[in-house]
Amino acid sequence: MSDKAPAAAKFARWVYIIAAVYGFIAVPMLYFTDAPDPHRLMYFAFAGIALVFQGVFLVIARDPVRYAAFLPLTVFEKLSFGIPALAFWWQGQAPADMALGGAVDLLLAALFIVAWQKLRGQTDARGLTRN
Repeated sequence: MSDKAPAAAKFARWVYIIAAVYGFIAVPMLYFTDAPDPHRLMYFAFAGIALVFQGVFLVIARDPVRYAAFLPLTVFEKLSFGIPALAFWWQGQAPADMALGGAVDLLLAALFIVAWQKLRGQTDARGLTRN
């Protein structure tokens, strides 16, 4: 992406870079927590998939207009943790640090939606840049 990229693409780029950096710091910490015993495999599989998505965020950040079709999936990725984390915390079934992580994910989901909406006018239905 050139330095003269539209403001929407620059906004999306920074949102996805910030999300990836945050994720590369926060997600590996899951490997050092005491995972629930009957569901350890699922817990660590979730952490692995979440870690992979941080790489996806970096790919999107390199060219948000080109990868605009993937932005709705990234919103879902953030909602799939943010909503349950806060719901479980609300019911007293998750610690406060998980609720905080869920709140950050919901904030990032909102920023992903803003980035997606800003980019929608710059791409066609296939995600290709309009001239």
